[in-house]
Amino acid sequence: MKNNTHITVSVKGWLECGDRVFRCSLGRHGVTNEKREGDRATPAGIFPLRRLLYRQDRLPAPACNLATAPIQPDDGWCDEPSHPAYNQLVTLPLEVSTERMWRKDQLYDLVLILGHNDDPIVPGLGSAIFLHVASDGYDPTEGCIALAKQDLLIVLEEVTPNSCIQIKGS
Repeated sequence: MKNNTHITVSVKGWLECGDRVFRCSLGRHGVTNEKREGDRATPAGIFPLRRLLYRQDRLPAPACNLATAPIQPDDGWCDEPSHPAYNQLVTLPLEVSTERMWRKDQLYDLVLILGHNDDPIVPGLGSAIFLHVASDGYDPTEGCIALAKQDLLIVLEEVTPNSCIQIKGS
């Protein structure tokens, strides 16, 4: 374990963690310096790593030095800018737009929450920016970063509470 692992993501779809490089998926509309809710772009910048959520029915708690919690079937993430719980984990059902965390596919089997637009939360500047599992074909995301599950497990072993991720814009 390193004291301050730094993760770097390039606009070309590569994630560097320590001396390793992994293929990754980014937002359908690339990387942006002006993130907005629903723009399907990955935000450029340097962000802390907040905590890890995982599907305990699909895999054991991964080795990770961050706060870790299992995803519950009624977990969601609020993406409605006008709601007080915007860009926060919520319990479903909620009367506004949310993203379901308990998915049928495996994309959210591991979800590393990035500290994007959360200190303070500004309505409309983007929500639910995660590092999560990639689809088999590395399809573009809605704004997150996605890695193969085995690659993500390696990254999780390296990160610490002092780690951050730098997403480089063009």
